[in-house]
Amino acid sequence: MTDLSHFDPNAASNPNNNIFGLPFTEEDARLVILPVPWEVTVSYNAGTARAADHIFKASMHVDLFDPDNNDAWKQGFFMRYPDKKILLKSDYLRKEAELYIDYICHGEKLEKNLFMCKSQRDINEGGTYLNKWVYEQTKQLLNRNKLVAVLGGDHSIVLGFFKAIAELHGDFGVLQIDAHCDLRQSYEFFTYSHASVMYNALTEIPSLTHLVQLGVRDYCQQEYEYIQNNQGRVITYFDKDIKERQFEGETWKQITDEIVNKLPEKVLVSFDIDGLDPKLCPNTGTPVQGGFETEQIFYLLKKIVQSGRKFIGFDLVEIGVGDNNEWDANVGAHILWRLANLLVASNQ
Repeated sequence: MTDLSHFDPNAASNPNNNIFGLPFTEEDARLVILPVPWEVTVSYNAGTARAADHIFKASMHVDLFDPDNNDAWKQGFFMRYPDKKILLKSDYLRKEAELYIDYICHGEKLEKNLFMCKSQRDINEGGTYLNKWVYEQTKQLLNRNKLVAVLGGDHSIVLGFFKAIAELHGDFGVLQIDAHCDLRQSYEFFTYSHASVMYNALTEIPSLTHLVQLGVRDYCQQEYEYIQNNQGRVITYFDKDIKERQFEGETWKQITDEIVNKLPEKVLVSFDIDGLDPKLCPNTGTPVQGGFETEQIFYLLKKIVQSGRKFIGFDLVEIGVGDNNEWDANVGAHILWRLANLLVASNQ
């Protein structure tokens, strides 16, 4: 066990320690954060693959006192270093994807260009490789009785994580905070696109019994029809509808109570930071106007825990990297801290 007798949580963070300046090793930590530096299929802004390094730096300026979950951190948080092989593979395939996306967006026929056909195969094979890697890393940690969180990277990274969680916990639900549904089928002919991750999860993981989506405000007709055809398993709270209910007098507490009642006993939180107001995440991969304030989300999460439901894991994805601007990382580090405390507090 880590000796905390000489650790002062009120002092300046020591960057020679781990995330948030905490002095834990992976062996001693209750929660292990797995960074996944991958963003091959992003279709707007890139940069999320390197978010973990920026969040680590920003985490040194996060105060450790959390009045809602006091001392949860004493059970130990540890973040692994991003895997350089995964990052290099992402960088290489991202270059291929940029050329490929530019090609097909101009209406060119894929089958007429052998190079683009090869790029498509390479990228799809890369997605399969990444999913397997994340699954194996998560599985190994769960087998050691660790709580696991995944830090992106783009949203496509979570499929292997979900699969490993499902094997341990059986039936569970996902609470997705996101500006997008991510329910497209093979978007841009990529099997494992960031825009298809929830479609893939629902297709490949039968024990994912409930997907509750919050803050969606940018989606296509195919996704809307999928939601309508899967009511009961997929419940989407569109940002527009939430706002209109509030305009007409409903409180966030009333809406929160309704959301909590839609969730099963076990809940995994999938937090795409673009679900927030873009003033909080201006460099995220695909920003959209509208969205939540952070305290709205953490009020909801607190109510879920108070309801007796159990958090079984979380991911935090799509945090952008700005030029000479660490605001995204600062917000991301604070969200990571609150999520980590909630997860550990829910698994005493």
